[in-house]
Amino acid sequence: MKAIISPFLYLLWRVRVEGREHIPADGPVILASNHQSFCDSFFLPLVVRRRVTYVAKAEYFDSWKTAWFFRAAGQIPMNRSGGDASQRALDTASEVLRGGGVLAIYPEGTRAPDTRLHKGKTGVARLSLGCGVPVVPVGLRGTRKVQPPGSMVMRPFHTVTVRFGPPVDYEYRGERITTGSWQAGDRPAGADGSRVPDQEELRALTDAIQQGIAPLSGQEYVDEYASRKNLPATGVPAPGVANPEPRS
Repeated sequence: MKAIISPFLYLLWRVRVEGREHIPADGPVILASNHQSFCDSFFLPLVVRRRVTYVAKAEYFDSWKTAWFFRAAGQIPMNRSGGDASQRALDTASEVLRGGGVLAIYPEGTRAPDTRLHKGKTGVARLSLGCGVPVVPVGLRGTRKVQPPGSMVMRPFHTVTVRFGPPVDYEYRGERITTGSWQAGDRPAGADGSRVPDQEELRALTDAIQQGIAPLSGQEYVDEYASRKNLPATGVPAPGVANPEPRS
């Protein structure tokens, strides 16, 4: 799919990639990105040399018109209602990471209703800390012009910039920690050997991830979740990939 689509991608859009050296050549990693447009999910995996797996909203798997594509691309369905279905999706995402794969997630949980970067949900931090893998922040610029909210058409000849930053580090109880650097025994672990972070650490890492994305994407950060309630009076909402707040 990359071999077929990539030439068209670079022909129709001016794609700039910065910081790709921050993505490890092998081993598990989470790519945490801002989410301004549906086409984010095309540009990001196509500029990464490794295979990228996404967590996609479960509705895409309900219709045969879209289900075949998402299954063929190895995407994981996420039930937006939360609960056990969402936890199963996170468990499957953990299997991808434990298998040494690349997982891409939008911490905001859905496409932003405006041009700002919104507060992140803790699913990304839970996966990173639970599996002991680094989080590489990603800033996408220009995709909202390529495919504005509500549009089914990708507009050609715009510039899209994909910027990768170094693995996120965060502060927890006076200690500065780089994601993926912990060793077994450093923190409490579950029966399967995975970490069991508390809510304080999950929030600290989640906020650090958003702080890492903001300078890459050039967005203003707002400390509120992305939702229809956050729309300005003239805004138009756009449905998107969901990553509900996992249960503690």
